[in-house]
Amino acid sequence: MGNVLTIILQRLALGVLTLLIVSIVIFVAVNLLPGDFAQLILGQGATEESVDQIRKDLGLDQPLVTRYFGWLGGMLTGDLGTSFAQLNFTSNLGGVNNVTVLDQILPRLSNTLFLAGVTAMIAVPIAVTLGILAALYRNTIFDRAANIATLSSISSPEFFMAYVLILVLAVINPLLPSLSNIYDGMPFGERLEKTMLPALTLTLVVTAHMMRMTRASIINLLASPYIEMARLKGMSPMRVIVKHALPNALAPIINVIALNLAYLITGVVVVEVVFVYPGIGQLFVDSVKIRDIPVVQACCLIFAAAYILLNLTADIMSILSNPRLRHPK
Repeated sequence: MGNVLTIILQRLALGVLTLLIVSIVIFVAVNLLPGDFAQLILGQGATEESVDQIRKDLGLDQPLVTRYFGWLGGMLTGDLGTSFAQLNFTSNLGGVNNVTVLDQILPRLSNTLFLAGVTAMIAVPIAVTLGILAALYRNTIFDRAANIATLSSISSPEFFMAYVLILVLAVINPLLPSLSNIYDGMPFGERLEKTMLPALTLTLVVTAHMMRMTRASIINLLASPYIEMARLKGMSPMRVIVKHALPNALAPIINVIALNLAYLITGVVVVEVVFVYPGIGQLFVDSVKIRDIPVVQACCLIFAAAYILLNLTADIMSILSNPRLRHPK
């Protein structure tokens, strides 16, 4: 148990260090984006003095290093800053009625997590079931059909799959709404209905990875001596796979599931834009358009933190499910 705890603490320390490095990259990259927010809100006819005054009010005139440590300190205390786009400037360029970045992000993040949760509940059981069946009936018509279908879905761009589903399920057969205009307080059933099309789009994208990894992991174990022994005892092929092969194939399957769950949070930008889904991906795109630097930085950091956290979770779960990793030589 001591070895496991030491490994987990090492992974967590590495994750924190990675997030710190990523935060530096995010801050520098966002501040190198072309365009100027002060110039954008005042227009091309603004005087240089007015632009400089707004930049001073927003702190954009400070050195990059000073602004980074101020932003990092705010992050550590839960203060993500104030949204530039939500500032109301008076005639003397003072900000009033300011809206914090956290106020903007929290409801959007909640919507994205809901979409990711619905997708995971659909995609994970389907992918694991298809992977088990493809391993059980490998090299059959079912196996080939499942591989062709999943590879076709993953090879198609997300926006293309989204428009195909809109055409089939919202236009030709109006079963689901094409726009996911959800809002706070919406009944759960209606919210689920409006989320279903983007969730199905993401399901088609992520199922292939999980299905093929499940299939490959189980097939690699089918030639093991203990599997042969189980077969010689007269166990059915399905029971051999589910009871003996699947538990020992959990480590790579957990890894690929965690990676795809990370994608469901960090890679939903295109899908949210297509379906006008009010998630953090849509907020990120809108903020980039208007150069709302604090919101863009916060969105990028949340994406990075989610990806790192889920990768750490996959790593730790792999250690816990694999005796060889729990007791390294």
